[in-house]
Amino acid sequence: MAICEVCFRHCDIPEGRIGFCGGRVCRDGKVTAGNYGRLTALALDPIEKKPLHRFMPGSMILSVGSYGCNLRCPFCQNSSISWSGEALRMADGAGSLRPEYVSPETLARTADVYRDKGNIGVAFTYNEPLIGYEYVLDTARLVHKNGQKNVLVTNGTAELPVLEKLLPHIDAMNIDLKGFTDRYYEETLGGSRTMVMEFIEEAVRHCHVELTTLIVPGENDTIEEMREMTGWIAGLKDAEGSTIGKSIPLHISRFFPQFHMTDRSPTEVDHIYKLVDLARDRLDYVYPGNC
Repeated sequence: MAICEVCFRHCDIPEGRIGFCGGRVCRDGKVTAGNYGRLTALALDPIEKKPLHRFMPGSMILSVGSYGCNLRCPFCQNSSISWSGEALRMADGAGSLRPEYVSPETLARTADVYRDKGNIGVAFTYNEPLIGYEYVLDTARLVHKNGQKNVLVTNGTAELPVLEKLLPHIDAMNIDLKGFTDRYYEETLGGSRTMVMEFIEEAVRHCHVELTTLIVPGENDTIEEMREMTGWIAGLKDAEGSTIGKSIPLHISRFFPQFHMTDRSPTEVDHIYKLVDLARDRLDYVYPGNC
């Protein structure tokens, strides 16, 4: 049995068993990435799809994902590889989906091969990449050696020592700031707002960061919450202590009912644009999504 140190859960994992996220396992008394190199998705995407709108716009990036997640968002759009029953069976090696092992060396070479199609590097995305940060780290080092870029698309639910290991090798991140109340993070998502905020504060000191907030009716959709959240973003500082938050892009996205959350209608388009206009009072770059 050993304690996992990746996120706030600090799972105490018995030998041979997996943690809450479905991606980490205890082997020989040590917690490691059980999903290391086991990919469920591989696609060449526009960088804007991450979404990153102010990092090398117009380029393509090789997007990869594994399985598992340390949150439990009831509206998850990648539930089949994140935290559904199928995803958990996959972690036990019993699922109908069979992840394909791809070594860091092979993935870095593949990214390099796609240069002639406009590829700039690798984006770790689809499931939560931080629960398998060792694979991200090993691959990102090789991608940098090839002169390409690394992108992390994450929920930001990880301890700062994990982030600090990755930061020298990550060029850009899109981080979900899913809402701005502890109630929403803890009761609806099974997460920690404090951990995400601390993660963002550190990340913006070292690399390009864009933030995404999915607006869910009845959960995180009030004017007051958006005003409080954008005020916090606007005050973020760089490594020298200068305030840079105003220039951090924010993507405000429309919710559609799916997975376990089908009890409400999609977010009204007019409301998304109202929140976008409000956010633009404090931030320079605000983008509507899914409209």
